[in-house]
Amino acid sequence: MFIQTTPEQAATGATAEYYEQQRSSWGFLPNYTGAFSQRPDVAQAWNTLNLAIRGGMDRRRFEIATIAAARALRSTYCTVAHSKMLRDICGDEASLHRIAESPDGETLGEQDRAVYRFATKVARDAASVSQDDVDELHAAGLSDGDIADIVYAAAARSFFTRVLDGLGAQLDVEIAAEFDPDLYATMVVGREAAKE
Repeated sequence: MFIQTTPEQAATGATAEYYEQQRSSWGFLPNYTGAFSQRPDVAQAWNTLNLAIRGGMDRRRFEIATIAAARALRSTYCTVAHSKMLRDICGDEASLHRIAESPDGETLGEQDRAVYRFATKVARDAASVSQDDVDELHAAGLSDGDIADIVYAAAARSFFTRVLDGLGAQLDVEIAAEFDPDLYATMVVGREAAKE
């Protein structure tokens, strides 16, 4: 990290509560928590926003859109973490391998491909989104609500990746170790993982 963070053993109050929530979720204290140790109120606001977005849409679609946005934003941390969630929570290892083989998402099924393209475009250059992009999603069977959800997921990921990369958070070795090294290498799109 590029800033001084609060060590877990020194954390008190809201920071200690945030650390405990994250340790409980992951089984270890993720490196990204340090990025919020100065402002646990921002961490809690992020958690509320992220859960509202994720909870209001199909979980698998959320992970596909999030991976697309994370790759577009060059966030290794989020690309790998959400690839793990796609595989472990959604049970979709096949899509994980398709994305690894074709990082532009072109080998995904029609609807997933449309979601992936759109989330990528929102993350890279939201001002370039046009009615044609939305019409393509409609043609793939997505509703206006589905489309808004993809935008929310990609836009929220933009915030989180910028915080992590802007403050120098590195992917945890525990998460990186969950993947075969060759597969993991396809997910390194920006900052390298921590070494220990």
